[in-house]
Amino acid sequence: MPQFPPVDEQLTYLKKGTAEIIRESELREKLENSRKTGKPLRVKAGFDPTAPDLHLGHTVLIRKLKHFQDLGHTVIFLIGDFTGMIGDPTGRSATRPPLSREDIERNAETYKAQIFKILDPKKTVIDFNRRWFSRFTADDFIKLAAKYTVSQILEREDFHKRFQQEKPIAIHELLYPLAQGYDSVALEADVELGGTDQKFNLLVGRELQRAYGQPSQVVLTTPLIEGLDGTQKMSKSLGNAVGINEKPLEMYGKIMSISDALMWKYYELLTDLSLAEIEKLKKSEHPMQAKKDLAARIVTDFHSADSAREASEDWARQFQKNEVPEEADTVVLYYESLKPDSRVKQAVSPAAFVRTDKLLHLAGLASSATDGQRKLKENAVYINGGLQSQQTLVLSEVPLTLTVKVGKRMKRVKIVGDAPGFS
Repeated sequence: MPQFPPVDEQLTYLKKGTAEIIRESELREKLENSRKTGKPLRVKAGFDPTAPDLHLGHTVLIRKLKHFQDLGHTVIFLIGDFTGMIGDPTGRSATRPPLSREDIERNAETYKAQIFKILDPKKTVIDFNRRWFSRFTADDFIKLAAKYTVSQILEREDFHKRFQQEKPIAIHELLYPLAQGYDSVALEADVELGGTDQKFNLLVGRELQRAYGQPSQVVLTTPLIEGLDGTQKMSKSLGNAVGINEKPLEMYGKIMSISDALMWKYYELLTDLSLAEIEKLKKSEHPMQAKKDLAARIVTDFHSADSAREASEDWARQFQKNEVPEEADTVVLYYESLKPDSRVKQAVSPAAFVRTDKLLHLAGLASSATDGQRKLKENAVYINGGLQSQQTLVLSEVPLTLTVKVGKRMKRVKIVGDAPGFS
């Protein structure tokens, strides 16, 4: 019979980096029963294979699966090869374009290779929801649809907004929460994990399990992690992501570019350090050294300790030793001249933002703003030693002096003037 740690110890470990548990009392009861019977919990997280590569944002959930795995429970990495053809409407103001079966199968294969950088392949169950949905008949879908009402579906915020704004909602999109919820029925899940944006879908799973005569799963949500810009959810489409298949030096440099505040969130969600260990680091470690340690940990997780050491040494050679030559020019730019994007600025105000492409142009490191955009896309821009690929740069204070390197050219750029939140 498997030996599970004491329930309080398990809960402490599982609650680290968790946004919400619905309900914690139920999770405690399931863990207690698991210890008594020796039967591990069945813990699932679903991923629709809508893109070929995973990024660090995806690994928040995968790492939480690992935590359950560390405690001896059965984790199920569910690839939504059926639901991926519907397209998750979460956070969408319009219908997702459908993916082909070929795209989904190709992406699913890459997922299987990537997740084992975190999970133990010998202890991980990989399943595909086409396994049961391919056997669904029209009768089965009618029975499933009868378990939920239109008014319940329209309680979902993104559907409600589109309905109010008279924007189209395709019938197949309404089926998505039901299909995801039925996954929990098919797998007889005890716990389902998802980001905070998935809460509605996860709760549908709880209700469908009851409707099909099963005990309700516990829902455990994890925070959405901001990308390199520190403001928006990490996303490949927004260009603010760190892909887990990126080269070690590129990965290391991107982590070194994040803000100190975001660094501690990354420590909590992207490492296995306990909260006590993270608090100790905050008190004892200089932020720059803590960020180097974080970058090394992340590169080690997805490559190797040797790759992390080489990336650290390469980064130091390029950006730390004699970081700014004595002969490097200093350029003074006024905040007002950099024309921050007012739409983005309002979304996370108060904060100071500048257009990175404009900064490169006015600093003389790009021939135009368009040329600056091109250099950003080519990953040729480093600011304060960190790779910068974002069109918008968040400033921690004003006035502020930045070290900006494009190719072999390097300048000090001092930004002055009144800025929101700092004037």
